[in-house]
Amino acid sequence: MGRIETAPENGQRATNPPVQSHVPDSRGNNVYRADPAFAALLSIYLPEALRSVLEPQLDSLGELVGDRLERLALTADKNPPTLTLRDRTGEPCQRVEKHPAYEEMERIAFSEFGLAAMSHRGGVFEQNGPLHPMAKYALVYLFVQAEFGLCCPLSMTDSLTRTLRKFGSEELIGRYVDRLTSQDMDELYQGAMFMTEQAAGSDVGAVETISRQEDGVWKLYGDKWFCSNPDAALAMVLARPEGAGPGTKGLSLFLLPRHRPDGTLNAYRIVRLKDKMGTRSMASGEIVLEGAEAYLVGDEGQGFRQMTDMINMSRLANGVRSAGLMRRSVSEALFIARHRSAFGKLLIDMPLMRRQLVKMLLPTEQARSMVFQTARVLHAADQGDEAMAKVLRILTPLVKFRACRDARKVTGDAMEVRGGCGYIEEWSDARVLRDAHLGSIWEGTSNIVALDVARAARREGALEALTNYLRSCLQSVDAELEEPIGAALNRAGELILAVARTDGPACEVETRRAATALYNVTSAAFLAWESAQLAGTVPDIAKDRARLAGMVLTERLGARDPLALAEAEPDWLTGLLIRAGRDANHAAMAAE
Repeated sequence: MGRIETAPENGQRATNPPVQSHVPDSRGNNVYRADPAFAALLSIYLPEALRSVLEPQLDSLGELVGDRLERLALTADKNPPTLTLRDRTGEPCQRVEKHPAYEEMERIAFSEFGLAAMSHRGGVFEQNGPLHPMAKYALVYLFVQAEFGLCCPLSMTDSLTRTLRKFGSEELIGRYVDRLTSQDMDELYQGAMFMTEQAAGSDVGAVETISRQEDGVWKLYGDKWFCSNPDAALAMVLARPEGAGPGTKGLSLFLLPRHRPDGTLNAYRIVRLKDKMGTRSMASGEIVLEGAEAYLVGDEGQGFRQMTDMINMSRLANGVRSAGLMRRSVSEALFIARHRSAFGKLLIDMPLMRRQLVKMLLPTEQARSMVFQTARVLHAADQGDEAMAKVLRILTPLVKFRACRDARKVTGDAMEVRGGCGYIEEWSDARVLRDAHLGSIWEGTSNIVALDVARAARREGALEALTNYLRSCLQSVDAELEEPIGAALNRAGELILAVARTDGPACEVETRRAATALYNVTSAAFLAWESAQLAGTVPDIAKDRARLAGMVLTERLGARDPLALAEAEPDWLTGLLIRAGRDANHAAMAAE
């Protein structure tokens, strides 16, 4: 099957020869090569020296995601982990049994690509030091297009390592970081975060787990209700030291090892594994702490502040994964539309289908621009830029709030494009849809995260920092986009501040709408900035980014009469859709 080439600006399409199968199957597509905007965007988000290092890795991972990883993920989803409480002699063992397909995906992620190590040490891809955050997020953006569940242990291992290095003692860092960042599967320590309790989900200050010192050792007592990767070698745990005050100010952060120094299992039990809607490949369980030995991380009473750093990194990772899931869904929908015929036409030739595809593509590209820019801001913040640290503070919950919600709809619409086959578990549409729903719950529900956006705007000067950053991005943008985006930014800022500063439930109910408005105008600014950066090198894709920014203004931020006919489809729409995805399998490339 030959590759479809870029359409000319008049919207005329270069068609494929007729296909014999009535059920288009994209398996074998290299998902990196099938996404032409991806490489273009990396040219502005990755340091030049790193691009030559990372591009072969992205190409290799893109090939894996398009075939082998997809097969492994389907197998692991159908064979979830099991909990063995006793071995055959009757001795307690607390062993989580993982399917070999999942274990092979662990090897690819942790060992072959070093996804949990590259932000913390040199050596990954033979580089001398830690890699730019964009390297990790670009690779995870690809990886999640095949497998979501494993990305949770990846994220928690990475975030735990970051938190330990920031707040832990030199002794703890020296003891554990090398193993947390190992690419040797026999040496690797995976990480987890045990925070949720039945009485303390979003209300973290209600944590009931108690810590007390016994013979100079901290020991933890309590129940943790939802613990993903429950057999991880190390977990960060929030607990209240005996006698500490209520609320979040009384919490401390502890590092909980799976085994004591003498090699015996620590004093906590995995009670059962959760029967989950999605992420079935990865184990989540309930934990009972029965005097488990743990190590205090940082100072007493600072646990919530320290854990927040880990939560924020997990929130960003959630956004990256949601963006990747949307891209997977859009890629599949575009492939089907190019190769599926009905009523004597290819689906992509039908105006109603084109409209559906564009409605999926827009939030997908918004999310990609948001997470790539956030990675850029994270790098600057970690280098000590205080203004960028404030920008990061508000971007992270913005991404978590809106991208995760959009992923639920985009993945559902993509299933509909495939039709009845999309509802069958032999394909991944249903699995991707189930997984997409987790993002809105993990690390804070939509209400909680939207309120966090307002909190950052009100208390921490984050809105002013974000506004200044967006205006600097808009300086390189043509006036026809710069002016309306700037005007929308003023209004979105006024709205979020009004919501954040006014007391009472009448204002609180507008928080989600205000956060959505800020997300949309922020993404429009980033899309327009990308267009300006790419104009001299990839003009077609640059124009597409500008058009997407304009669509955010009209479709997300503009008023529309619901009873009036819409304007005619622009002549550039088909070209935009064709450039959004292409065939990039081995057979297609060999035929060229």
